[in-house]
Amino acid sequence: MLRSPSSRKNPHSGLRKRGKTELRKKRGMAQQLLLLLPAPSGTFSKPLPSPAPSLPRRHVPSISITRRLVAGVAAARRDLLRCGMRRSDLVSELELAKDKKQQGGRANAIFWILLLNFGLYVADHLLQIRQIKSLYLYHAFPSWYQFVTSTFCHANWNHLSSNLFFVYIFGKLVEEEEGNFALWMSYILTGAGANLISWLVLPTSSVSLGASGAVFGLFTISVLVKDVLGLEKDS
Repeated sequence: MLRSPSSRKNPHSGLRKRGKTELRKKRGMAQQLLLLLPAPSGTFSKPLPSPAPSLPRRHVPSISITRRLVAGVAAARRDLLRCGMRRSDLVSELELAKDKKQQGGRANAIFWILLLNFGLYVADHLLQIRQIKSLYLYHAFPSWYQFVTSTFCHANWNHLSSNLFFVYIFGKLVEEEEGNFALWMSYILTGAGANLISWLVLPTSSVSLGASGAVFGLFTISVLVKDVLGLEKDS
């Protein structure tokens, strides 16, 4: 039986069909896998490195500032040299001012002594206060306090003025050298000592009053103080 050439089967055509079907299956599977994968989220970029911490820059002074500093230091040195040259003068002036201040601050006792003498004189002779008479030293029947209080009482104006004049001169010398307390003690002790001697020597009918004994005592103390200070300075 004869067959037509068209009706003959070509073995290679069957192989081609199989290859095409397998290729289609692979393409379909590839498409399904692509559908299952997540969609791309854009372009990927490498992370940039974090910048290193910048160190603080040191401030470099300009030339003008440096010159100003050098000029200031030089001026300060000149001032120090001037102060050093005048140091001895300043020290001496400060010591003199300190001594004057101390002397001025201590010159108070002489004022109160003079004021007390003058006040008792006014109360005794001008105001006629009888109680002032009890401050006199009566040799017949003396009281212990009268040896001190009688040195602040005076018989008349001439007696008062002459005594206060010398008390101020010699008392101020003692106060400037020894101070307030020394002046008070010198006035009271020398005045009371002079009254004690007069009470022992004079008759019992006598009455002692006045600062004459304190004047002689202050005169003696002022001379002794000046001599001692002179010897210390010479040595």
